[in-house]
Amino acid sequence: MTSLDDLVDRYLSPAITPHYENSSVEFVVDGRVWMRRMRELLTSLGPGDAAYICGLQLEPAMDLTGKQPGEPGYQALGEILAGLARDGVDVRVILAGAVVSSSIVRPTIGPFHQNVSSAHRLRRWRPKGDPRTDPPPLADRVLLDWSGSGVGSNHQKVTLIRRGNELTAGVGGIDYAASRVDETPHRRLAVRGGRWGWHDAGTIIRGPATTDVWRALRMRWIGAVNLPRRRYVWPSVKGLPVLNPQGMAAEIAPAPAQPAQPAPGSACQVLRSVGPWYIDSLLPWERRPYSDGSPEGVHEIYLTLVQALGAAQRYIYIEDQYFREYPGGDRRFELYPYLRAAAARGVKVILVGSGTRDPAESTPLINGTVNADLQKKVIEPLPQRLRRNVGLWRVEHLTVHAKIFIIDDRFAAVGSANFFSRSMAGVDTELTTAVVTTGDDVRDLRAQLWAEHLRTPISDELRPHLENLDLAIGMFRPEWLPPKEPAGSWRTPGMPDGFDPLETVLTLVGPP
Repeated sequence: MTSLDDLVDRYLSPAITPHYENSSVEFVVDGRVWMRRMRELLTSLGPGDAAYICGLQLEPAMDLTGKQPGEPGYQALGEILAGLARDGVDVRVILAGAVVSSSIVRPTIGPFHQNVSSAHRLRRWRPKGDPRTDPPPLADRVLLDWSGSGVGSNHQKVTLIRRGNELTAGVGGIDYAASRVDETPHRRLAVRGGRWGWHDAGTIIRGPATTDVWRALRMRWIGAVNLPRRRYVWPSVKGLPVLNPQGMAAEIAPAPAQPAQPAPGSACQVLRSVGPWYIDSLLPWERRPYSDGSPEGVHEIYLTLVQALGAAQRYIYIEDQYFREYPGGDRRFELYPYLRAAAARGVKVILVGSGTRDPAESTPLINGTVNADLQKKVIEPLPQRLRRNVGLWRVEHLTVHAKIFIIDDRFAAVGSANFFSRSMAGVDTELTTAVVTTGDDVRDLRAQLWAEHLRTPISDELRPHLENLDLAIGMFRPEWLPPKEPAGSWRTPGMPDGFDPLETVLTLVGPP
């Protein structure tokens, strides 16, 4: 049996110190479960505790259970956060801003304009029963962070809880938005008059690894508090208000030491992507580098993923929103060569993406064909006989927002970092959890995801077939099935035993 030391040496970058068997990492798939867990954590807090959130966006009026305003039991996230702050919990919220759009006065790119509105609303939120003392509980506790690359964003998604001195960290790809409260079979939502679902993932961490998350979020708060003042135009506000008013809450203290959380046979890393500029600018002489980082940036996610992709022996499975490059990318940090090299040595490369684009973007169609980057950088350089070692699949009626790498049932990485080089280079700041294990946690995550995309319940009868990698991988291409298995396996109900799909939504895009 392969030892944990062997797995760490094989799959994790030696440049980042791992946490050995002392930090538990729980994988959470889909937003409904995630939001319920975050609500449980938030509502467990009392005076002297802390709740820190940072994300690309946050909707103050969303209910973490998916209820709508007016429904019995509806409670807005803003109400929870303001109530905690009123009751003595140290609440901090960091929302992404944008350098370029902030530099031209009014943020208008991506969700950043909406974040100004969200911050404005949270700072003025008075919870029910508040005696209307001034200032409101969150007045000095919500920051807009426009640091970083001029064409990127602060894309990290973190919920960090301190209860007493015990830390729990939620790290993933899930923002606090009402549309994220979804789960398989993803029939709850609709967009543009058609069926739509949202698929996402995250990790819940306990133990010493949480101090790495704390350190990253602490530096975000310190940096955002000390950003130069920026003003913006707001139709209902006279004058030019500032993005971050003076007198924001004091710096966050260093993390308390954390006791070990038993994680036998597992090791993890908390990985960052950060660019070189704390303040970017359209005027190069106004740029400021990070005082505590490398002049070239921090590329820990890239380093571990390169190590893991290079070590793959059986399969590489990736779920991602983007499998092509976007403006701001850097060819030095592209992952395509490592996919191509894996396929060339016989590794099965499985890429799963959206069938429906994020509605915040322009058009619903996505992954109708294999994009030019995958075609030219992965598939075409391979000999013809090896090209079917690679495949791109889409999940119909679904935005696949999860950022997941699973390799050989031994390595998994889940976080905010997309596949494209913007995330690897730190143009978009990111945070991701990587895990290796001699146990079954990664295998179970893989089985859960594959069953979800097949829309089949995991019965006691089906479970051993999903756990059997030799058989399960054949769900993607018939020729990947073991020779003794019929070609109808995973394509016909009852083959294998217990396979009972509600529908077929997993579609091969190519190569054929």
